[in-house]
Amino acid sequence: MIRELGPNDIVYLLEAARWTVALAVIAMVAGGVLGLVVAVLRIVSFKPANWIAIGYINIVQGTPLLGQLFIFFFGLPLFGIQVGAWEAAALALSINASAFLGEIWRGSLQSVSPRQWEAGAALGLSYWQRLTSVILPQAVRISIAPTVGYLMQLVKDTSLTALIGFIELTRASQILSAATFKPLQVYGLAAIAYFVICFSLSRLSEQLEKRTHAAR
Repeated sequence: MIRELGPNDIVYLLEAARWTVALAVIAMVAGGVLGLVVAVLRIVSFKPANWIAIGYINIVQGTPLLGQLFIFFFGLPLFGIQVGAWEAAALALSINASAFLGEIWRGSLQSVSPRQWEAGAALGLSYWQRLTSVILPQAVRISIAPTVGYLMQLVKDTSLTALIGFIELTRASQILSAATFKPLQVYGLAAIAYFVICFSLSRLSEQLEKRTHAAR
């Protein structure tokens, strides 16, 4: 039965937007931890570690996120591992994020002048001391803009989880559109919600860049 679009429907979209943000945050945190490992494996002076990281990045970046979602949601149950839409979405997005963040952070680490490594060695610092105390703080400043840019993309990528039944902003919009038969209004509201989230992240990026540069 077709009904009118009302205030309760707007609240429903806002509640679904919370799950969009929550999923993006979980994927960013989990993917960030794994991505940092990937970035370090890419730059260490140990060829097998480099090859493993490169192979991992190529596989993840070379396959569509939708395919990765399907692998976790439909593939894991074939091996007796039951997962819901939430778990499959979080796993797929985290792994996908780790490959992209790993490359972003690898580029940031390598963009730090080699003289910084040499200066740390001259002070008698070990490799890990140079990495954590000298290189990483400088790489963080460089990586803020591309990292937040990827996070905005990650927020929009969560819309693909609607295809495995996870109710986030896009899936909620589909449900409301079918109930009210007002796709333009419903998807317009969803687009505004995505814009507010991404614009907020953009402003956060600007503030972080100003603070880190001011602290130099």
